[in-house]
This record gives sequence, C-alpha cells and structure tokens, in this order.
Amino acid sequence: MFKLLDRFYEKSRIWFAVAWIVAYVLLASEADALSLDLGAQKMVTAPVLLAMSVVLWAWVRHSGLGEHFGLRAPSVSASRMLWYLPIAIIAVKKLFFGIAPDGTAAECLFWVISMCCVGYIEELIFRGFLFRAMDEDGRTSAVVVSSITFGMGHIVNSFNATGQDLLTSLVQVVFAVSVGFVLVLVLLKGGSLWPCVVFHMVNNALVIFENEAAQVALFGSEQMAMLVGPGVSLILALGYSFYLLRLPDAE
Repeated sequence: MFKLLDRFYEKSRIWFAVAWIVAYVLLASEADALSLDLGAQKMVTAPVLLAMSVVLWAWVRHSGLGEHFGLRAPSVSASRMLWYLPIAIIAVKKLFFGIAPDGTAAECLFWVISMCCVGYIEELIFRGFLFRAMDEDGRTSAVVVSSITFGMGHIVNSFNATGQDLLTSLVQVVFAVSVGFVLVLVLLKGGSLWPCVVFHMVNNALVIFENEAAQVALFGSEQMAMLVGPGVSLILALGYSFYLLRLPDAE
C-alpha cells in the first residue's frame, strides 16, 4: 500500500493532495450519515477518521517527509509568534458563555475523537500536502489556493447528513478561508504545522460544548449570534495575519 502511495506522490504531488481531500470529504460525509442512521452522531465517523489518521501518520513516517510537511517543533520562539494567543482565543472563546454539551456522554466522546482526527487530517492534507505541492511553483498562489480550498471544503456541510443550513455554511466558509490563511502564515513564519493542528483540534472539539442558548439570549437572535461569533474570530484572524506578514519566513 505504501509503495502505491509513494508512486502516486512522486508522479503528481498536487493530485496526491487532491485525492486525499476528496477521499476525506467523501468518507467523513458518508460516516456522518451512517452515524445518524444508527442514532448517535459521529459514532461511525470517529473510528473511520481515526483509521484514516493512522494511515496518514504511518505513510508520513514511512516516507520520511514529516519535516517537509511541517511535522516538527517550531523553529522560532513562541514569544515571536505572540504565544499563538489570537488563534488560542478563537479556539476557546466558545466556552466564554458557559458549557452546554449537545449530546450524550458517548456522543461527546465520539465528537471529540472525530474532531481531533479532523484537526490532524485537514492540516496535513491542506497545509501539508496541498500547500507544499503548490509552493514548489509559487508561494503566493499556494497560500491563496490552499486557504480558499480549505474554506470551500466546508460548503459540503449544507448537503451532507448534518443538515446545516446554507447561510450557516456560507458564514463558516468565510471564517474557514480567513483561518486557513492565518494558519498557512503560522506554518510559514513559525516553521511548524503542530500549532495549526492543535488549534484545529481544540477549535473543532469544543463546538459540542458551546452554550448556544446563552449566546442567542445575549445577542437577541440565533442569526445575530451566528454572525457575531465568527465576526470576532475573523477580526482576530485578520489582525494576527497582518502581524505575521511582517515576520520573515522560518528557516
């Protein structure tokens, strides 16, 4: 299996990345649908994504490309990266309004496992495989395409089994594009993909504990609450991006 992946990667690194993105979106969507059919969200998704994470991790170790994809310690100090505080705030701000688990204990566990896998898989395939493949031909286009592709990937939530409405998905896409951009900069300026992975894991995992009712009560409506949260995150992401753009790229 690894030899087949090796040949595919050497033949076309961009199509290798695209193939993993497509496989991930299809597998996650089908697993989500099956989980809901069985009556527990992420029950099937968790083991499916865990298996995918293990395969990716094993291939990266086999290929010796971990450092190339950014799976290494940061090469600059945390203070120079402002201790990653802007993205840390984005990740944990969901808990500022209290904790209200949206599901049983088992469903929360399945969710956290799934989202930790999502954080690793999406960072590796979007900012590891895709960005590095495109970066060989042009840094600017690599940053733009990987950020937009990452954001557009979230539009699938309008059509899969989660039943997410289009407006929510569009807001999520705008937020994801901005976060995708800042995470590429975190990789370039800090020299490591791990801060991006940790952020992605925490940001997604905490969603199921978010107290949406408290936010709706504070902001007056569900739509306003849906706009304010991502809006604050967008401001933080853009501000951090402007700061990072002024830093030299990591060695």
